[in-house]
Amino acid sequence: MKKQTSRHLTVLILLFLSYSANSQINTVEFSFTFDSIKYSGLINLPKGREAKSMVIIVPGSGKTDFVKGNWYYDLRAFFVNLGFAVCAWDKAGCGKSEGKFDNQQPVQSSAKEALAAIAELRHQKISGSDKIGLWGISRAGWICPLIIEEDSLIAFWISVSGVDSLENSNYLLEANLKINGKSDSEVSLLMAERLEGSRIIRNGGSFEKYVAATQNLKEDSLNITLFGKYTQETYLQDQKWFMDRKNRFSYDEKSGSMIFFPGFDKILKKIPCPVLAIFGEKDAQVDWQKTMTLYKETIGKTPQAEISIKSFPDCNHNIQKCETGGLFENLEKYNWQTCDGYYDTIKLWVQNHGFIK
Repeated sequence: MKKQTSRHLTVLILLFLSYSANSQINTVEFSFTFDSIKYSGLINLPKGREAKSMVIIVPGSGKTDFVKGNWYYDLRAFFVNLGFAVCAWDKAGCGKSEGKFDNQQPVQSSAKEALAAIAELRHQKISGSDKIGLWGISRAGWICPLIIEEDSLIAFWISVSGVDSLENSNYLLEANLKINGKSDSEVSLLMAERLEGSRIIRNGGSFEKYVAATQNLKEDSLNITLFGKYTQETYLQDQKWFMDRKNRFSYDEKSGSMIFFPGFDKILKKIPCPVLAIFGEKDAQVDWQKTMTLYKETIGKTPQAEISIKSFPDCNHNIQKCETGGLFENLEKYNWQTCDGYYDTIKLWVQNHGFIK
């Protein structure tokens, strides 16, 4: 649902990854224009040596703050210390980027935005821009394949907590209901009500019918926290959103989830470059096992591509150490640490593929 999609996607942002290093980094400003909007970002470069390759950081959903907030600094420092140049920019309406932030920006538009940035990097002949790879998390799992489809020169893709073809709010709710202590029968009841409620709103049913079908769901505290509590007014607003787009979206009948990216498997089968896919096995935001299976059945069976997969047992969506992986878990006792072996996995992979020496 529109309101649900907007609210739950904002929690999928990876703010920082932890990497301890005494880095030698040069930082320069970077800007480009896409769709009449000037985007502002930065480029990190190794001091005292020329970068042989470049990594583009493709973030997940929600607002960004790369320039002022120095987002992903540890990740960027890690790549620079390996000899990469790194480029990142703020989304429209964020940081110094012009325009208005749109949390509903289509992934196709996000991909074109990145392609415009890549074109500018090559035009300026920035060090490392003749061999560009992508690092992306969560929603970027839809964006990166679209970039690669249009730009055959992309050298590699590192996918972190990637997505399958379905919009993930159902998985998000179900996984966190279980983590919050709901029994299997309680979870089944709530998810059944969510499925029926979704069908009612999409098919033009009345607010009264929706309320009658979701007696337990509409009072569940987690559901309210994630997606809000419907009033007749907000219900009708969301219903109009669905009805206006009825011919644009299809749904998985079993789960009721929107098929966010029809034909996603065909896009993945076109990927010609090596891919490293990293997952946290306690990811309570994205169904990592479905995505892993999808990657194996698409990229893994494409002769011109290569897939390497690594999952970390006690890691959440952001590849941080955790106990439950729950959306609201307090990670203070782990000091918000990145999981052991995460950086080593990337380093070994890029070395083995000759992207660094």
